Amino acid sequence: MSAETSDESKIKNMIRPYFVLALGILAVSSSSIIILFARAEGVPAVAIAALRLTFASLALAPFAWRRARGEWAKLAPRDFALALVSGVSLALHFAFWISSLDYTSVMSSVVFVSTNPLFVGLASVLLLRESLRRGTVIGIVVAGIGGALIGLTDLGTAGAESLLGDALALAGAVAVSGYLLIGRRLRKQLSLLAYIGLVYTTAAIVLLAMAIAMGANLFGYSLAGYLLIALLAAGPQLIGHTSYNWALKYVSATFVTVTLLAEPIGATVLAIPILAQVPSPIKLIGGAMILAGIYFAARGETQ
Repeated sequence: MSAETSDESKIKNMIRPYFVLALGILAVSSSSIIILFARAEGVPAVAIAALRLTFASLALAPFAWRRARGEWAKLAPRDFALALVSGVSLALHFAFWISSLDYTSVMSSVVFVSTNPLFVGLASVLLLRESLRRGTVIGIVVAGIGGALIGLTDLGTAGAESLLGDALALAGAVAVSGYLLIGRRLRKQLSLLAYIGLVYTTAAIVLLAMAIAMGANLFGYSLAGYLLIALLAAGPQLIGHTSYNWALKYVSATFVTVTLLAEPIGATVLAIPILAQVPSPIKLIGGAMILAGIYFAARGETQ
């Protein structure tokens, strides 16, 4: 192999994670829109979450079992437990976030659920005893002000229920932070199929149990409802989330969370023509402040 060919190969390998992340963001940006259409078909939020992960897990099962069971057998008990915790975190993320769309706008929901870099920074301080960096402090303050602007605007225009939606989206952000942090650790030793096979299946089982416990029916909906959920499983889940998990082997969890800042922008742009959800100027300012705060916090974590 010539030096020129080797250099081209290195450049391709460097570019590939960013290309895969861009593909994932495009897929995930449509998630909130598809969920709202499925809700319009009468499918409850927890049932959407459970069926989304179930469909994705069933699609992966034959491939994961054939190629990854050897890796599972060699996995240390602690790492196996971490993979299960990651699956539970993913389940809680979807349960909280999908439910938030019943109470607040697409923009508010996706902006608040994208605040996970702030929680990653706080976890580093509280759990890992790391010092709080100046960028993280600035990011938390700026994002807090932006969140207050959106919350007050939601309260004034949509009532107290919208604040519940905002809070559920924030809870979803906390849950997905654990999922991404654990994924960064385990993807260094597990193949993509071995990792997502465990995590997606665990999340599906947890969500199915939640749906049953909450009395949510999983059957009897329209064909359109099931097709929309299948689309969620194929696009945002198998393409979107799997792209993130693939990239975690090559870039940091912090960098992945920063790239996810494009998701609220994409979702908001889609919601304007499709759902006629035009955000007010104050909400746009608040959303921009939250995104800026997340950027400062995540940048602080990399310095």
